[in-house]
Amino acid sequence: MGHVQHPPQAEAAPEPGGPLHHGGGHGTGDMAGMDMDKSAGPAHGGAAPWAHFFAAIILGLWLITSPAALGYRSLALTWSDAISGTLLVGFAVVTLVRGSVWAPWANSLVGIWLLFAPLLFEAPTAAAYANDTLAGTLVIAFVLLMPGMPGMRMLPGPDAPAGWSYNPSSLTQRAPIIALALVGFFLSRQMAAYQLGYTGSVWEPFFDPGTRAVLDSDLSKSFPISDAGLGAVLYMVEALMGFMGDKARWRTMPWMVSFFGILVVPLGIASISLIILQPVAVGAWCTPCLIAALSMLIMIALTLDEVVATGEFLVLARREGQPVWRVFWLGGTLAAADEHPVAVRPDVVSAKAAAWGVALPWNLLASAAVGLWLMASPSMFGTVDRAADSDNIVGALVVTVAIIALADVGRAARYVNVAFGAWLVAAPWLLSGGTTTATWNDVAAGVALILLSLRRGPVGERYGTWQPYIR
Repeated sequence: MGHVQHPPQAEAAPEPGGPLHHGGGHGTGDMAGMDMDKSAGPAHGGAAPWAHFFAAIILGLWLITSPAALGYRSLALTWSDAISGTLLVGFAVVTLVRGSVWAPWANSLVGIWLLFAPLLFEAPTAAAYANDTLAGTLVIAFVLLMPGMPGMRMLPGPDAPAGWSYNPSSLTQRAPIIALALVGFFLSRQMAAYQLGYTGSVWEPFFDPGTRAVLDSDLSKSFPISDAGLGAVLYMVEALMGFMGDKARWRTMPWMVSFFGILVVPLGIASISLIILQPVAVGAWCTPCLIAALSMLIMIALTLDEVVATGEFLVLARREGQPVWRVFWLGGTLAAADEHPVAVRPDVVSAKAAAWGVALPWNLLASAAVGLWLMASPSMFGTVDRAADSDNIVGALVVTVAIIALADVGRAARYVNVAFGAWLVAAPWLLSGGTTTATWNDVAAGVALILLSLRRGPVGERYGTWQPYIR
């Protein structure tokens, strides 16, 4: 299991990808406990990271000159890039000359705008779309990720939450989330290229013309901008946020973990719900949409533990009388020592360490298989109308719940599938369009789902005050 964690006593090298530590103070291996330091002068510590902001200046000049070089054919996008480029140069100069804390954050907002601009102004060329997307990503990387989070200093504290057997914020834990977000981004980007008219074809190996039917559907066109393009932006922001912060960000950056959790969990479930509606609203399946949805589902399961750790930390900080609003934005540590320390796994880089906190109980895998079978059963048994819609929607929801429940901290979510199982038993007698075989198939699937959802399955880690809620 590793060693029992004690408060760090000596300085250690920062974790790759975490913020750089400059100047005096109490450095630790976890780079833990950030606080805003407006008196430090340079925005990132003892010396302004000129190389990163010089790169931001180059990107600003690149954007200013891009419309003429790449033939944007859009006056709105031309002005957007010219203004964005000017702001990038200006904020970078302010950072280098005055060391202002706010300027890098302002530049990162410009980067986010650049991700949205090609969609809002319907970039008429693929070059304009790709140019702004890449520039926005690089801006955020140069001004936030590489030099470290601006205007923050380090305070000593533990890596892992009190009573936890591992650190949910380690870079190893975040690596698969970042990788899955990039999978979603690349799939969404190629679908956005089709919606925006840059290409006349789109990858669809199984359900042709399913992907084109979905992307051209009234459901997709009901969005004011390309829904695939919007998905690409959200996936890229998730990937970038995965890199942000140190390996104790569950307590050093509660605001960031909270926003990351909102972006992944509720917004992820919303996007999955739209994909679930495909066979009902469009009558077709979309392979890249399904792969992106699966990536998002796994991301949710992998993200839940860090979100729970941050929520648990804020609750304990409040019990100690700490100002929760300040702790939420500036981070901190708990004053009380851990009364019941557990063995904490050391940070290692391995596939097993990347999945700590997520188990594969056979009953949940079987529940997911039942859901997949329900999604396929309408075509197998000739089910139509409302009975077919019920199987498609409930089947997809069952898979969603089963995968989310693979996370130890979200294991209780499996009880939602008990309700879906009860519906499957009753639905054939209430809905039209099912054959006799399909009726008994749904009843059998419902009973199986109820029984499979009763077993909790193994929980191999410890989760402090959250442990009683893992039922």
